[in-house]
Amino acid sequence: MAQVAMLGTGIMGGAMARNLLRGGHRVVVWNRTAARAEPLAADGATVAGSPAEAVDGAEVVITMLKDGETALSVMSEASPALRSGQIWAQMGTVGLPSLGRLAAFAAERGLRFVDAPVQGTKQPAEQGKLMVLAAGPQDTRTVLDPVFDTVGARTLWLDENGAGGAGTRLKLAAVSYAISLTAVVAESVALAKGLGLDPSLLGEVLTGGPLDSAYLQIKMKAMIEDDFEPSFAVRNAETNTRLIHEAAESAKIRVDVNDAAGERFRRAIERGHGDADMAATYLASFAT
Repeated sequence: MAQVAMLGTGIMGGAMARNLLRGGHRVVVWNRTAARAEPLAADGATVAGSPAEAVDGAEVVITMLKDGETALSVMSEASPALRSGQIWAQMGTVGLPSLGRLAAFAAERGLRFVDAPVQGTKQPAEQGKLMVLAAGPQDTRTVLDPVFDTVGARTLWLDENGAGGAGTRLKLAAVSYAISLTAVVAESVALAKGLGLDPSLLGEVLTGGPLDSAYLQIKMKAMIEDDFEPSFAVRNAETNTRLIHEAAESAKIRVDVNDAAGERFRRAIERGHGDADMAATYLASFAT
Protein backbone atom coordinates (compact mmCIF):
# COMPACT_ATOMS: atom_id res chain seq x y z
CA MET A 1 0.00 0.00 0.00
CA ALA A 2 1.24 3.47 -0.88
CA GLN A 3 1.47 6.72 1.02
CA VAL A 4 -0.58 9.13 -1.06
CA ALA A 5 -0.91 12.90 -0.90
CA MET A 6 -4.27 14.07 -2.26
CA LEU A 7 -4.18 17.74 -3.18
CA GLY A 8 -7.76 18.86 -3.78
CA THR A 9 -10.69 17.31 -1.91
CA GLY A 10 -13.72 18.61 -3.75
CA ILE A 11 -16.50 16.35 -5.06
CA MET A 12 -14.06 14.12 -6.93
CA GLY A 13 -10.93 14.34 -4.80
CA GLY A 14 -12.80 13.77 -1.55
CA ALA A 15 -14.51 10.65 -2.88
CA MET A 16 -11.25 9.33 -4.28
CA ALA A 17 -9.47 9.91 -0.96
CA ARG A 18 -12.13 7.93 0.90
CA ASN A 19 -11.75 5.01 -1.48
CA LEU A 20 -7.97 5.11 -1.10
CA LEU A 21 -8.41 4.93 2.67
CA ARG A 22 -10.85 2.02 2.37
CA GLY A 23 -8.30 0.30 0.17
CA GLY A 24 -5.69 0.47 2.92
CA HIS A 25 -3.53 3.27 1.56
CA ARG A 26 -2.10 5.90 3.87
CA VAL A 27 -3.56 9.21 2.75
CA VAL A 28 -2.65 12.80 3.59
CA VAL A 29 -5.13 15.34 2.26
CA TRP A 30 -5.02 19.07 1.66
CA ASN A 31 -7.51 21.55 0.29
CA ARG A 32 -7.33 25.32 -0.05
CA THR A 33 -10.62 25.57 1.82
CA ALA A 34 -9.69 23.49 4.84
CA ALA A 35 -13.31 22.71 5.70
CA ARG A 36 -13.51 20.57 2.56
CA ALA A 37 -10.64 18.37 3.77
CA GLU A 38 -11.31 18.15 7.51
CA PRO A 39 -14.23 15.63 7.33
CA LEU A 40 -11.80 13.09 5.81
CA ALA A 41 -10.04 12.84 9.17
CA ALA A 42 -12.98 10.75 10.37
CA ASP A 43 -12.21 8.29 7.57
CA GLY A 44 -8.59 7.98 8.67
CA ALA A 45 -6.88 10.64 6.57
CA THR A 46 -4.23 12.97 7.92
CA VAL A 47 -5.23 16.57 7.16
CA ALA A 48 -2.27 18.74 6.21
CA GLY A 49 -2.04 22.47 6.75
CA SER A 50 -0.15 23.15 3.51
CA PRO A 51 0.68 21.45 0.21
CA ALA A 52 4.30 21.03 1.34
CA GLU A 53 3.21 19.27 4.50
CA ALA A 54 0.92 16.98 2.47
CA VAL A 55 3.57 15.81 -0.02
CA ASP A 56 6.36 15.34 2.50
CA GLY A 57 7.19 11.62 2.47
CA ALA A 58 4.52 10.66 -0.08
CA GLU A 59 5.25 8.01 -2.69
CA VAL A 60 2.43 9.32 -4.89
CA VAL A 61 1.21 12.90 -5.16
CA ILE A 62 -2.24 13.24 -6.74
CA THR A 63 -3.56 16.59 -7.90
CA MET A 64 -7.33 16.76 -8.34
CA LEU A 65 -7.74 20.51 -8.82
CA LYS A 66 -10.02 22.71 -10.87
CA ASP A 67 -7.56 23.65 -13.63
CA GLY A 68 -3.96 23.59 -14.72
CA GLU A 69 -3.02 26.96 -13.31
CA THR A 70 -4.30 25.95 -9.90
CA ALA A 71 -2.40 22.65 -10.09
CA LEU A 72 0.82 24.49 -10.98
CA SER A 73 0.32 27.00 -8.18
CA VAL A 74 -0.35 24.31 -5.57
CA MET A 75 2.61 22.19 -6.68
CA SER A 76 4.81 25.28 -6.51
CA GLU A 77 3.71 25.71 -2.89
CA ALA A 78 4.58 22.06 -2.30
CA SER A 79 7.97 22.44 -3.95
CA PRO A 80 10.10 22.72 -0.76
CA ALA A 81 9.02 19.20 0.28
CA LEU A 82 9.06 17.52 -3.13
CA ARG A 83 11.88 15.10 -3.80
CA SER A 84 13.37 13.67 -6.95
CA GLY A 85 11.77 10.38 -7.94
CA GLN A 86 8.34 11.03 -6.44
CA ILE A 87 5.41 10.08 -8.66
CA TRP A 88 3.05 12.90 -9.54
CA ALA A 89 -0.29 11.69 -10.92
CA GLN A 90 -2.13 14.65 -12.40
CA MET A 91 -5.74 13.39 -12.37
CA GLY A 92 -7.80 16.52 -13.06
CA THR A 93 -8.84 17.94 -16.43
CA VAL A 94 -6.31 20.64 -17.24
CA GLY A 95 -6.11 21.11 -21.01
CA LEU A 96 -3.14 20.62 -23.28
CA PRO A 97 -1.24 23.94 -22.87
CA SER A 98 -1.40 23.66 -19.07
CA LEU A 99 -0.31 20.05 -19.24
CA GLY A 100 2.93 21.08 -20.93
CA ARG A 101 3.70 23.52 -18.12
CA LEU A 102 2.95 20.89 -15.47
CA ALA A 103 5.19 18.33 -17.17
CA ALA A 104 7.99 20.90 -17.42
CA PHE A 105 7.64 21.69 -13.70
CA ALA A 106 7.88 17.96 -12.93
CA ALA A 107 10.95 17.51 -15.12
CA GLU A 108 12.75 20.43 -13.45
CA ARG A 109 12.27 18.80 -10.05
CA GLY A 110 12.92 15.21 -11.05
CA LEU A 111 9.34 14.07 -10.50
CA ARG A 112 7.99 11.10 -12.47
CA PHE A 113 4.99 12.70 -14.17
CA VAL A 114 1.88 10.71 -15.04
CA ASP A 115 -1.01 12.27 -16.95
CA ALA A 116 -3.99 10.34 -15.56
CA PRO A 117 -7.32 12.20 -15.77
CA VAL A 118 -10.41 10.26 -14.77
CA GLN A 119 -13.60 9.65 -16.71
CA GLY A 120 -16.67 9.81 -14.51
CA THR A 121 -18.47 12.12 -12.10
CA LYS A 122 -19.65 12.10 -8.48
CA GLN A 123 -21.41 8.74 -8.24
CA PRO A 124 -18.68 6.69 -9.99
CA ALA A 125 -16.09 8.51 -7.87
CA GLU A 126 -17.93 7.57 -4.67
CA GLN A 127 -18.30 3.97 -5.83
CA GLY A 128 -14.67 3.63 -6.94
CA LYS A 129 -15.82 3.04 -10.52
CA LEU A 130 -14.02 5.79 -12.39
CA MET A 131 -12.00 5.04 -15.50
CA VAL A 132 -8.39 6.21 -15.27
CA LEU A 133 -6.83 7.34 -18.57
CA ALA A 134 -3.13 7.08 -17.81
CA ALA A 135 0.05 7.93 -19.63
CA GLY A 136 3.43 7.84 -17.91
CA PRO A 137 6.66 5.93 -17.36
CA GLN A 138 6.45 2.15 -17.27
CA ASP A 139 8.32 2.04 -13.96
CA THR A 140 5.53 3.95 -12.17
CA ARG A 141 2.91 1.30 -12.82
CA THR A 142 3.84 -1.08 -10.03
CA VAL A 143 3.14 1.68 -7.52
CA LEU A 144 0.22 3.29 -9.34
CA ASP A 145 -1.82 0.27 -10.38
CA PRO A 146 -2.98 -0.50 -6.78
CA VAL A 147 -3.76 3.20 -6.31
CA PHE A 148 -5.71 3.48 -9.55
CA ASP A 149 -7.48 0.16 -8.91
CA THR A 150 -8.81 1.59 -5.66
CA VAL A 151 -10.38 4.68 -7.23
CA GLY A 152 -11.39 3.19 -10.56
CA ALA A 153 -13.02 0.17 -12.14
CA ARG A 154 -10.49 0.20 -14.96
CA THR A 155 -7.19 1.83 -15.88
CA LEU A 156 -6.40 2.35 -19.54
CA TRP A 157 -2.63 2.80 -19.93
CA LEU A 158 -2.05 4.70 -23.17
CA ASP A 159 1.68 5.27 -23.49
CA GLU A 160 4.84 5.91 -21.47
CA ASN A 161 5.10 9.66 -22.04
CA GLY A 162 3.03 11.58 -19.54
CA ALA A 163 4.18 14.86 -21.01
CA GLY A 164 2.65 13.84 -24.34
CA GLY A 165 -0.81 14.18 -22.82
CA ALA A 166 -2.47 11.06 -24.26
CA GLY A 167 -4.64 10.80 -21.13
CA THR A 168 -5.73 14.43 -21.34
CA ARG A 169 -6.37 14.23 -25.08
CA LEU A 170 -8.60 11.18 -24.66
CA LYS A 171 -10.35 12.73 -21.67
CA LEU A 172 -11.21 15.84 -23.68
CA ALA A 173 -12.70 13.72 -26.45
CA ALA A 174 -14.76 11.70 -23.96
CA VAL A 175 -15.98 14.67 -21.92
CA SER A 176 -16.93 16.43 -25.16
CA TYR A 177 -19.40 13.61 -25.77
CA ALA A 178 -20.92 13.88 -22.28
CA ILE A 179 -21.17 17.67 -22.39
CA SER A 180 -22.69 17.76 -25.87
CA LEU A 181 -25.15 14.98 -25.05
CA THR A 182 -26.29 16.87 -21.94
CA ALA A 183 -27.04 19.94 -24.05
CA VAL A 184 -28.92 17.84 -26.62
CA VAL A 185 -31.07 16.20 -23.92
CA ALA A 186 -31.76 19.61 -22.36
CA GLU A 187 -33.00 21.05 -25.64
CA SER A 188 -35.26 18.05 -26.32
CA VAL A 189 -36.82 18.11 -22.84
CA ALA A 190 -37.29 21.89 -23.01
CA LEU A 191 -38.79 21.69 -26.49
CA ALA A 192 -41.33 19.10 -25.37
CA LYS A 193 -42.34 21.32 -22.45
CA GLY A 194 -42.38 24.47 -24.58
CA LEU A 195 -44.70 22.78 -27.08
CA GLY A 196 -47.21 22.17 -24.32
CA LEU A 197 -46.41 18.52 -23.61
CA ASP A 198 -45.59 16.69 -20.41
CA PRO A 199 -41.81 16.29 -20.89
CA SER A 200 -41.97 12.82 -19.35
CA LEU A 201 -43.57 11.73 -22.62
CA LEU A 202 -40.14 12.12 -24.18
CA GLY A 203 -39.01 9.31 -21.94
CA GLU A 204 -41.88 7.17 -23.20
CA VAL A 205 -40.58 7.60 -26.73
CA LEU A 206 -36.86 7.07 -26.03
CA THR A 207 -36.80 4.49 -23.23
CA GLY A 208 -35.92 1.01 -24.43
CA GLY A 209 -35.22 2.12 -27.98
CA PRO A 210 -31.97 2.54 -29.91
CA LEU A 211 -31.52 6.10 -28.59
CA ASP A 212 -31.81 5.08 -24.94
CA SER A 213 -28.87 5.11 -22.53
CA ALA A 214 -28.25 5.20 -18.79
CA TYR A 215 -26.84 8.70 -19.19
CA LEU A 216 -29.96 9.90 -21.01
CA GLN A 217 -32.15 8.54 -18.22
CA ILE A 218 -30.13 10.21 -15.45
CA LYS A 219 -30.00 13.65 -17.06
CA MET A 220 -33.56 13.59 -18.39
CA LYS A 221 -34.89 12.66 -14.93
CA ALA A 222 -32.89 15.50 -13.34
CA MET A 223 -34.31 18.02 -15.81
CA ILE A 224 -37.91 16.85 -15.51
CA GLU A 225 -37.73 16.85 -11.70
CA ASP A 226 -35.68 20.08 -11.43
CA ASP A 227 -33.13 18.19 -9.35
CA PHE A 228 -29.75 19.75 -10.02
CA GLU A 229 -27.68 18.52 -7.09
CA PRO A 230 -24.15 18.78 -8.49
CA SER A 231 -22.39 15.74 -9.83
CA PHE A 232 -20.46 17.79 -12.38
CA ALA A 233 -21.19 21.49 -12.05
CA VAL A 234 -22.20 23.87 -14.83
CA ARG A 235 -19.16 25.99 -14.05
CA ASN A 236 -16.82 23.04 -14.52
CA ALA A 237 -18.58 21.96 -17.69
CA GLU A 238 -18.21 25.46 -19.15
CA THR A 239 -14.48 25.40 -18.39
CA ASN A 240 -14.23 22.06 -20.14
CA THR A 241 -15.92 23.40 -23.28
CA ARG A 242 -13.17 26.01 -23.52
CA LEU A 243 -10.44 23.40 -23.02
CA ILE A 244 -12.04 21.23 -25.70
CA HIS A 245 -12.29 24.17 -28.11
CA GLU A 246 -8.66 25.08 -27.49
CA ALA A 247 -7.48 21.52 -28.15
CA ALA A 248 -9.69 21.14 -31.22
CA GLU A 249 -8.48 24.43 -32.66
CA SER A 250 -4.86 23.28 -32.33
CA ALA A 251 -5.81 20.15 -34.30
CA LYS A 252 -7.80 22.14 -36.90
CA ILE A 253 -11.02 20.40 -35.89
CA ARG A 254 -14.37 22.18 -35.57
CA VAL A 255 -16.44 21.33 -32.50
CA ASP A 256 -19.68 23.17 -33.21
CA VAL A 257 -21.87 21.25 -30.75
CA ASN A 258 -19.32 21.68 -27.96
CA ASP A 259 -19.14 25.41 -28.64
CA ALA A 260 -22.92 25.73 -28.63
CA ALA A 261 -23.03 23.81 -25.33
CA GLY A 262 -20.51 26.28 -23.93
CA GLU A 263 -22.83 29.17 -24.80
CA ARG A 264 -25.66 27.42 -22.98
CA PHE A 265 -23.51 26.87 -19.90
CA ARG A 266 -22.45 30.51 -19.86
CA ARG A 267 -26.10 31.53 -20.04
CA ALA A 268 -26.91 29.22 -17.14
CA ILE A 269 -24.05 30.73 -15.12
CA GLU A 270 -25.35 34.24 -15.82
CA ARG A 271 -28.71 33.13 -14.44
CA GLY A 272 -27.12 31.96 -11.19
CA HIS A 273 -26.84 28.21 -11.84
CA GLY A 274 -23.06 27.89 -12.01
CA ASP A 275 -22.82 25.57 -9.02
CA ALA A 276 -25.71 23.34 -10.06
CA ASP A 277 -25.24 20.11 -11.97
CA MET A 278 -24.58 20.59 -15.66
CA ALA A 279 -28.08 19.22 -16.31
CA ALA A 280 -29.13 22.76 -15.32
CA THR A 281 -28.20 23.77 -18.87
CA TYR A 282 -31.88 22.84 -19.33
CA LEU A 283 -32.76 26.08 -17.53
CA ALA A 284 -30.88 28.06 -20.19
CA SER A 285 -33.46 26.94 -22.77
CA PHE A 286 -36.17 29.31 -21.63
CA ALA A 287 -36.45 33.01 -22.34
CA THR A 288 -36.18 35.21 -19.26
